[in-house]
Amino acid sequence: MDCIFCKIAKNEIDATVIYEDNEVVAFDDLHPQAPQHKLIIPRKHITTLNDLTTEDESLVGHIYTVAKQLAAELGIDESGYRVVMNCNAGAGQTVFHIHAHLLGGRAMTWPPG
Repeated sequence: MDCIFCKIAKNEIDATVIYEDNEVVAFDDLHPQAPQHKLIIPRKHITTLNDLTTEDESLVGHIYTVAKQLAAELGIDESGYRVVMNCNAGAGQTVFHIHAHLLGGRAMTWPPG
């Protein structure tokens, strides 16, 4: 499999990793859309949200718990932050390995686009 996020999770490609455990890895987005823009990926390859199973429920919950923890560590928990997961190209997914975008450090507008 030639998945860039799988390679990051396996330390085969360098990334600015800010958090990792047995289930997920978090790192800086290469093209940040906010002063703080981190990606949180599962080590398990899951192509899109449409490919989730009930077995993945705790993993997805863990991604959001890590997002909360990182927001606090980055000092954006009180001012506000956004956690986004895109599904398929029409929604903006460009890497087909599920991932959450943690964005903060500026005011977010709505609708997002």
